[in-house]
Amino acid sequence: MKKILVIQNKRIGDVLISSVIANNIKKVFPKSEVTYFVYEYTAGVLENNPNIDRIIAVKENELKNYSTFFQTILDINRENFDIIFDPYSKLQSRLMCLFSRAEYRIGLKRAHKELKFPFYTHPISLLENRSKTCGKAIEDRINMITSVFELIDPEFTPKIYLTEEENNYNRIDSLQRPIIMLGILGSTPQKSMPYEYMVEIIDFITKNYQGTVLFNYMPDQKAEALKVYEMCEDKDQINLDIYEDNIRGFIKLINKCDLLVSNEGGSVHITKAVNTPTFTIYSPYVNKEHWSSFEDENQHDSIHLLEEKPDLFSSFTLEERRSIEEDPNALYKELTPEMILSKLKPFLEHHLKTHSKT
Repeated sequence: MKKILVIQNKRIGDVLISSVIANNIKKVFPKSEVTYFVYEYTAGVLENNPNIDRIIAVKENELKNYSTFFQTILDINRENFDIIFDPYSKLQSRLMCLFSRAEYRIGLKRAHKELKFPFYTHPISLLENRSKTCGKAIEDRINMITSVFELIDPEFTPKIYLTEEENNYNRIDSLQRPIIMLGILGSTPQKSMPYEYMVEIIDFITKNYQGTVLFNYMPDQKAEALKVYEMCEDKDQINLDIYEDNIRGFIKLINKCDLLVSNEGGSVHITKAVNTPTFTIYSPYVNKEHWSSFEDENQHDSIHLLEEKPDLFSSFTLEERRSIEEDPNALYKELTPEMILSKLKPFLEHHLKTHSKT
């Protein structure tokens, strides 16, 4: 039996996307024991996955403590893992690989870049371009397996596994359909569009479609969510009482919703994994080629400023691009509500045409 570790101590979307490693490595080694090392707040997207035998969930702040981190390295060394996958590929996870004694240490690196230390026995170059609708981030993770092991018929779709009880979630059964979930804030300020722009999107939906609007945001963003709510015109159609403050709760809720319109982030990947339609608004600095999974302009669609104003990006220097990532607000203002609605309207009409108010 092979002992396999996947290190993905990053955000929710990254962890869910990296679950494809477990789903596929179990095809290569069916009797293996697969362990995931993740931050505690992300573990919910991995729960009940039959291809994951164990989850090591750590607190992000504690791992930044040197003594805790060194103890973690020792613990991994003592586990005697046979294979380690490191899609995270930062110094922290690379050191965990280096001192693990695993026979196979498989990690990602930039093409044409040599690593200074032998962190990996198999350093895998990031793909230059995407070739499938799943997006390059997923392709890179599958490539980590196929570059080292023979994998027949790879599975590119991340999945979330709900229990029977979770599938019977009924908190929104009494609400007027359709149930429209709005991700009004991104997981970070850099992924959140201006409030007034989001309010225009909300007002358009409540003015033109029947149903109930729900807000999704992180628990520590409640004050900001209330600011957005107070700016909206039709508050009667917005239900603030239905809210889930943890990942499994959100999974149960979005599984019963009719669609999601959201800033890009982990909630979008979760929603796709339970087959609920999504419309994603990408932050200007996010590389859509990496993260736009399974978009077909039907079930899943999106908008990115780069597609609307490509010349705007080609004029920036490298230093300007880096400053944009730190503060994309100026570019976000270029992605106007009118621009967003030009793509959102057909999406809403396709999914909600029987619920139109006109």
